[in-house]
Amino acid sequence: MSQPVFQTARLDARPIGAHDVDAMLAVYGDETVVRYVADGKPLDRPRCEHWVEVTLRNYATRGYGMVALVERATGSIVGFCGLVHPAGQVVPEIKYALRRDCWGKGFATEAAVGLLGHARHLGLSEVIATTDPENEPSHRVLLKAGMARGTLRRNEDGSFTQLFSWRPEPRAGAAP
Repeated sequence: MSQPVFQTARLDARPIGAHDVDAMLAVYGDETVVRYVADGKPLDRPRCEHWVEVTLRNYATRGYGMVALVERATGSIVGFCGLVHPAGQVVPEIKYALRRDCWGKGFATEAAVGLLGHARHLGLSEVIATTDPENEPSHRVLLKAGMARGTLRRNEDGSFTQLFSWRPEPRAGAAP
């Protein structure tokens, strides 16, 4: 197993590889899990394989990307999270998704807090999140992780996206 990118009380967040396609399919292939993700359609194996390739390119070009969330107690992948730049967006965006049987256990909040700590370690000055305005569970995760609720953005199709943002607190003794 690769060195963890970051760790939390219960999770090791490690780089994604080709060996994670089945676990990715178990998460992103579930229509309930992806209800609020992109177009809301489950991914098939070729699309999961493509996202592994995209992630590997992100690691090479940006030094970060999506990671697998491995529960240390069981050694199983409970989900994925990471920092991405959809459509070349300048500001990194936090993304996460968990297997449905892992919902309600605090893993998403734990992963989001760990990921924002990793963003601080990387020296990132801002991270955003975008959600469906009706996705209250995700809103709670992002708020608990330390993100601030922003404005509603109107999309080209007339729908709306709820924005969240995070900026690291200055470190004690650091110049403003």
